Amino acid sequence: MTATPKPQDTLQTVLGKNGGRRRKFTWPLMLAVITIIGLTVWQPWSSGTAAKIVYETEPAVLGDLTVTVSATGNLQPINQVDVGSELSGTVDNVLVDDNARIRKGQVLATLDTAKLRDQITRSRAALASAEARVLQADATLAEVRANLLRFQDVSRLSGGKVPAKSEMASAEAAVKRASADLTSARANVTEAKAQVSSDETNLGKATIRSPIDGVVLARKIEPGQTVAASLQAPVLFSLAEDLSLMELQVDVDEADIGQVKEGQSARFTVDAWANRQFPAQIVRVGLGSQTKDGVVSYRTILRVNNDDFSLRPGMTATAEIIANERKGVLLIPNAALRFTPDLSAGKEASASLVSRLMPKPPSMGARKPRAAGKNGIPKVWVLGADNQPSALEVKTGATNGQLTEITDGGLKAGMAVIIDSTSAKK
Repeated sequence: MTATPKPQDTLQTVLGKNGGRRRKFTWPLMLAVITIIGLTVWQPWSSGTAAKIVYETEPAVLGDLTVTVSATGNLQPINQVDVGSELSGTVDNVLVDDNARIRKGQVLATLDTAKLRDQITRSRAALASAEARVLQADATLAEVRANLLRFQDVSRLSGGKVPAKSEMASAEAAVKRASADLTSARANVTEAKAQVSSDETNLGKATIRSPIDGVVLARKIEPGQTVAASLQAPVLFSLAEDLSLMELQVDVDEADIGQVKEGQSARFTVDAWANRQFPAQIVRVGLGSQTKDGVVSYRTILRVNNDDFSLRPGMTATAEIIANERKGVLLIPNAALRFTPDLSAGKEASASLVSRLMPKPPSMGARKPRAAGKNGIPKVWVLGADNQPSALEVKTGATNGQLTEITDGGLKAGMAVIIDSTSAKK
């Protein structure tokens, strides 16, 4: 027979079963409540240690701006002449050496002239022979003309009966032939005179003379050396007209050629005088391009004074062409135009830890800083009274790669423009 449980026994039994279940769910709940309370208490402390943005600034200043274009090249004489020989032969004598100062018409060297003098003798003999043939032809012409006149007189006296018509025609033809021979002989004389003149000219060319006043840059022959001018004139001397005035030939890159113009000033240095700058001026900017190693450049000529002869042909020079000069203008660093503050950094710093731990929507990608405001107008950032950046739209002018001219806008001299920012813990 089954005993009926008492009411208190039934309650204890139920409590015993459910009480264990309650203990199982109580600890996770208590842990969650403690975590929430801890985060709430820690939030003010964590916000106090948030990253602080420190801005690096530079003042806008009034100053001078010089825009330059760099180029390299070589120094050359304004007029360099290579003196050669039109004749083949043996060098008989060399009268000048390297660095010798010379005058126009001065004898530099001579070739052996024995064969040339013999040729002149032969041509003069041929001229004498041609002149003799002229005398012979002239005498023959006089003779046949006299014979023709006699035939004409006889015909007039005989009433045309004698001489015969064939004899009269023969006499007239003889006069014409004699006249033609005389003309040919005279032409031969002219040709012979030309040959004499040509041989005498060649004799003169055997003496090598300077065509200019200047200096000998290079001497390329020695006495006894054979000169062969059958295909092209060999170079015997290299002469420079005036080394007190030289030119610097530089190659300007295609990216810079738009800033280079005739008449601009420049300065350059050479390795021989590393601590000295030489002035120059652009006299010609080439229109034709040249390509070397895939780089397109344009030949530009600068005029250089070399009164002390410290510069020499062939020296390598590095030139700085003054493309633009601005005096007393408002200048800022180029970094100020590239800077854009991260305005979301302060919001992230002030956000609670809970919100930062919450899942966020996927990022659309980092945005690149923009140096221009609305409608592409450049802007700079300055620090306000609350130490917060504020934007100012400006209008830019010339730049040299480090500083930029500000021509218009709200920026004034002395105002601090932001060029960079860093984060630091409070």
